Amino acid sequence: MDDLTAQVREFAEERDWQQFHTPKNLVMALAGEVGELVAEFQWLTPEQANAVMGDPEAEARVRAEVGDIMIYLTRLADVLGIDLREAAVTKLAEVAIRYPVDEVRGSATKR
Repeated sequence: MDDLTAQVREFAEERDWQQFHTPKNLVMALAGEVGELVAEFQWLTPEQANAVMGDPEAEARVRAEVGDIMIYLTRLADVLGIDLREAAVTKLAEVAIRYPVDEVRGSATKR
């Protein structure tokens, strides 16, 4: 993650884009990219969605959108001083407590 963060930071700095990379702008850009990924799956059946990576054209589009999302999320975390790995590990531990395996296995009910 540190290498990716450094690459994304350097990319922005080389272009003097850090001035535009406010948390608000990055969140909005991230939301837009997530919307573009959603559009790739919007009208697919569950079966089609599960098979999307088997279609070379759809796979390329999905990979590009996931890449955009990762870049904006990485940049946002960098600007805010958040360690993405630590944030994810912490959240996973919290969710594990909220959703004990023996109580929620096979259920999608939100708690």
